[in-house]
Amino acid sequence: MRQFDRKLILEDGSQWPGYGFGGDGHRVCELVFNTSMVGYQEIISDPSYAGQIIVMTYPLIGNYGITDEDYESRLLALGGLVVRDYNDMPSNFRYTKTLSETLAEGKIPGISGVDTRALAKRIRDGGNQKAVITDINTPLEEALALVRETPLSTRQVASVSCKKQWYARTSNHRFNVAAVDCGMKSGIVKELNRHGCNVTIVPYSITAEEIDFMKPDGVFLSNGPGDPENVPEVIELVRRLRGKYPIFGICLGHQILSLAYGAKTYKLKFGHRGGNHPVKNLLTDKIEITSQNHGYAVDRDSLAGTGLELTHVNLLDNTVEGVRCVEDRAFSVQYHPESRPGPQDSRYLFDTFINLMEEAAHAKEN
Repeated sequence: MRQFDRKLILEDGSQWPGYGFGGDGHRVCELVFNTSMVGYQEIISDPSYAGQIIVMTYPLIGNYGITDEDYESRLLALGGLVVRDYNDMPSNFRYTKTLSETLAEGKIPGISGVDTRALAKRIRDGGNQKAVITDINTPLEEALALVRETPLSTRQVASVSCKKQWYARTSNHRFNVAAVDCGMKSGIVKELNRHGCNVTIVPYSITAEEIDFMKPDGVFLSNGPGDPENVPEVIELVRRLRGKYPIFGICLGHQILSLAYGAKTYKLKFGHRGGNHPVKNLLTDKIEITSQNHGYAVDRDSLAGTGLELTHVNLLDNTVEGVRCVEDRAFSVQYHPESRPGPQDSRYLFDTFINLMEEAAHAKEN
C-alpha cells in the first residue's frame, strides 16, 4: 500500500494526510472549498483564487486532463489543491497535459486521498482559516508556527492584474469597452467579444483621465481576489467615472462598484464558491442557478441612501447578489454570468450591458 507523503495542516491544529501530486514546496494560504462538479481547469486558472488553497468537494479530479483552450488565465495564482481522488490518466481526446503536470509547472502543490467532505464541513462550521500543504514528516509544531506567523497578502489584485493594456478585438464590432483588470477571466473577454465588443483590458491602476482619453462606450469592472477595500484606487476610479459611461461589474467588480456608491462590504464566514447557487432576480421574479467565487459580500443594509437598487438576492443566505443605478446606467452582479464553469442562466446580463451602451449612444446623438 502506498504510504502518505504529504499532509495538509490547518491553523486549528488538525492534520490531513494524503498523497502528493503537482509541485513541491509549501505555501501558507487561506483554505477554501469549491462545490463545482465540473471545471477544475477553469477553477485552478481563475485569478480570483490568488493566495488560496482550494478544496474540491467533487470527489474525482483530473480525469479529463488539461486542455490548451480552456484556461481562464495562463497565470496560475492559486496556492494549492486538495482532492479526494486524483486521476493521472485522463480520458479526453482534447487534453494536452495532466493536472499534476500543470500544477508542477506552476510549482503549486496538490494533495489527494483527503476526506474532502469532512474537510469542507470543518470549513463550513468553523470558517475559512490559514493552512499549508507540506511534507508528511514536517513536525506539527513547526508547521503551525509557520502558518500562524505568516500573514496573508493584501496585494492580490496587484499580483494578478495585467502590467500593461492589451486588446481583444472582434469582427464587425459595435462598441468599445474598457475592462479594468483586477484578475479578469478570459471567458468574460470572450463573452464581450461575442456580443460585438472590442475590449481594451487595462491595469487596475489606470486613472480616470486615461479612461477618458480612450473614449470607450462602456466600462467593465472585472472579478478578482481578496478584500475589495484593498484596492482603493479602483474604488476612486469608479467614483470618477460613474454617470459618464455605462458600467458593468462582476464579482469583485460588483463589490467595488457598491463601495464607490457608499455601500459597505464584509467578509463571509466561508464564502460562495461553486456552480450551484440559486439567485432570485427581483426585477423579473425568476430564479437563476449561478456560478460563484467570492469571500466578501455587500452589506444589504448599507445600500440605503446610496442610489443603488437591490436587484438580485442569494436564496441560500439572503446576501446581496446584484445592484443597479438606473440614472447612471451602472449595474453589477456578485456571480459569474460568463459561466466558465457553470450554468448559463445569467448570460442575458451581457445583453443588458449592450442595451445600456446603446441607450448612452442615442442620448449623445440627441
